[in-house]
Amino acid sequence: MNRSKSDRRTRITVLVALAANLVIAVAKGVGGLLSGSPALLSEAAHSVADSVNEVFLLAALRRSRRPPDAHHPFGYGKERYFWSLLAAVGIFVVGGCFSFFQGFEALGRDEQESPEGYTVGLIVLGVAFLAEGGSLVRALLQLRGEKGAAHDPALRTVIAEDSTAVLGVLLAMAGMVLHLVTGDVVWEASASLGIGLLLVYVAFRLGRDARDRLIGESAEPELRRGVEELLASQAEIDNVAALFTMGLGLDSVLVAARIDLAPGIDSEEVERVAVRIKRSIARTWPEAEHVFLDITNAPPRGGV
Repeated sequence: MNRSKSDRRTRITVLVALAANLVIAVAKGVGGLLSGSPALLSEAAHSVADSVNEVFLLAALRRSRRPPDAHHPFGYGKERYFWSLLAAVGIFVVGGCFSFFQGFEALGRDEQESPEGYTVGLIVLGVAFLAEGGSLVRALLQLRGEKGAAHDPALRTVIAEDSTAVLGVLLAMAGMVLHLVTGDVVWEASASLGIGLLLVYVAFRLGRDARDRLIGESAEPELRRGVEELLASQAEIDNVAALFTMGLGLDSVLVAARIDLAPGIDSEEVERVAVRIKRSIARTWPEAEHVFLDITNAPPRGGV
């Protein structure tokens, strides 16, 4: 599947998740205020964070497809990882920190909550579970149906958010039910703290992945091994002194190799060999958009 078609599907997946989260955030917020439930208010903050993050992901999808220019000769593919990093920060600050605040604040409460308000809250959470679950199923189907989709930070973020949202809803429902049954707010406070821990963990994983890609991560081991084997198999190459790769985006890789040519090759032949090797690499691995060869002539065997 070509990148533009894959991006269209990912954009639809993100829009579905955004629409679901906006509606759910309002419903959770109203339900949380009516019931006074800290777990439900934590889930409302969670949905708000997810909504903001999906706006970031839409920006990433649009900006990362810009063509190279004088200021960015290798293109804008890493924009996806920058916006994914912002999304991770949003999950941590808006979702995780607010959930911790709600959990600790609830531990100091003495008042009993009304069963009627909690009934509304549980209904809201039930609807949220169905909506988040539907969004998650769509994202997982895209992940399963597209080759290379697992490396798309936008899709990975949506799956992480929706998975966390489903688990968060279950935690909130369990906390509310146990609070009503036992009359002890510690259950619901624990649910809020659990949601906070879950969000912090997801934010850490997404942020770490985005950081690695922004710093500069090598290409997949299969590509690196394949390029090294291709270079070593060329009759004109005496030795592959060094090979460097770096991902520049979802479907863009930089390959740089330092190679020693066999002795006795003249300058015109060196140029032809270099062009042939670059074409072979690009034909075998289309994602290797930038190939650089640092060529040196090996000294004659037995010479000085």
